[in-house]
Amino acid sequence: MIESKNRLFNRFMSKIKHFIASFTNFLKRSIKHFKRPFKEGSKGTKGSYFIMGFGNLYHKQYIKGGLFLTLQLLFLIIFFTNPKVNNTPIGFQAIRNFFTLGTEVGDIFGGLADNSMLMMLFGVVTFGLIAVFLATYKSNIYSSFYSDLRLKEGNKPTTFKEDLAELLDSRFHILLLTPTILGVLTFTILPTLFMIFIAFTNFDREVVPGLNLFEWVGFANFTEIFTGQGEIANRFIPVLTWTLTWAFFATFSCYIGGILLALLINKPGVRLKKLWRTIFILTIALPQFISLLAVQQLLSEHGPVNAMLMQLGILDQPFAFLGQARTAFTARVSVIVINLWIGIPFTMLMTSGILMNVPKDTYEAAQIDGASKFQAFRNITLPYIIFITTPYLITSFIGNITSFNIIFFLTGGDPNVPGSVAGQTDLLVTWLYSLTIEEGDVNIGSVIAIFTFIITASATLLSYRRSKAYKEEDTFQ
Repeated sequence: MIESKNRLFNRFMSKIKHFIASFTNFLKRSIKHFKRPFKEGSKGTKGSYFIMGFGNLYHKQYIKGGLFLTLQLLFLIIFFTNPKVNNTPIGFQAIRNFFTLGTEVGDIFGGLADNSMLMMLFGVVTFGLIAVFLATYKSNIYSSFYSDLRLKEGNKPTTFKEDLAELLDSRFHILLLTPTILGVLTFTILPTLFMIFIAFTNFDREVVPGLNLFEWVGFANFTEIFTGQGEIANRFIPVLTWTLTWAFFATFSCYIGGILLALLINKPGVRLKKLWRTIFILTIALPQFISLLAVQQLLSEHGPVNAMLMQLGILDQPFAFLGQARTAFTARVSVIVINLWIGIPFTMLMTSGILMNVPKDTYEAAQIDGASKFQAFRNITLPYIIFITTPYLITSFIGNITSFNIIFFLTGGDPNVPGSVAGQTDLLVTWLYSLTIEEGDVNIGSVIAIFTFIITASATLLSYRRSKAYKEEDTFQ
């Protein structure tokens, strides 16, 4: 046992050392690559390190040089003049405000105050502007150096018209990807960074933005989850355990059920295959929240299911299946069973397409070798299905970890736990919703969101990289 732990520790340390070595080599290569234009470039390229567009103007590329110079001037104006939005500056002052989160507190009579939330937000936006500027700055240097290389080869620097033509032809991918990258930066990366930073503050229900200030507290929110004695510390592990349990059963029950249903429908001799597929696809066509609300009403204590069971004499009194269930086990099993109605059709539809494309010559060769139908299924059909559907299986598992609708609309997280925001069926994401939207504990909610991201990202990377779909992608080609 001790030797096994030592092996794991040594393996972990070797991975850390390998990562540090790889990152160090990457930095060295990047610095060397960045210094090359200054060493080998012309005077114009050297000047581009200090004045953007200088190299392009030096090579008589006036439009491109003017654009780079204009962008630099705009950045400097914004950075040093600190224009204000909602009385909160963007620029150099925004960076200072990001670290202080404000010093002036408001009053109940509407006195002006620092808004810590806006200061953090605009600080993140300023960091984003700096990142875009640095990317443009690097592009300005290599644009001039590219012209130097063309001159060495006996060619003239490209004109602005030629650059546009190239951008619409051989470099068309850059034209398409640039808006996407900017969109991801604006609507994904920056909001994610803002959420992460909130986790290191004391922004809770007691803070009213614009009236109260919040401040940096380091890792206090993280340590509270594992070492504290309050509700968050007591409920985190149970909610995390149920989240992973739910994700496992919800994923594999729908996966296995969908495969069995697809095999049944595609079995030779079954008539009206298209009709059966269409019936199950209808559950996908109907908006999910409508199905969930309908099922929630059907299974309620005063719903038609309980009424029918009581009329048949099976029950003496209404039985609570979901949020009002007497035990957490009943509610959890009910949610997993209801999820079959939603998840199985997706797997069935995908597996049906796979079954119709299994190479026929493989079956013929198996029959010649004397394989039975069960052996052909076990050794050909099933491995082929699993190989093709592994990425879907992984994404389905991750999707179930962050599945919000089915819990929110069916149980609302109940049965409740006395004195706790997190109920017996709450997942991390529904608990996160309750903490932030309903309770206002944004900092703790951000911590839980970070843990959720770490779990989903780690599970995705580890499972996919270890799967045959990744290691042997050419096997069935």
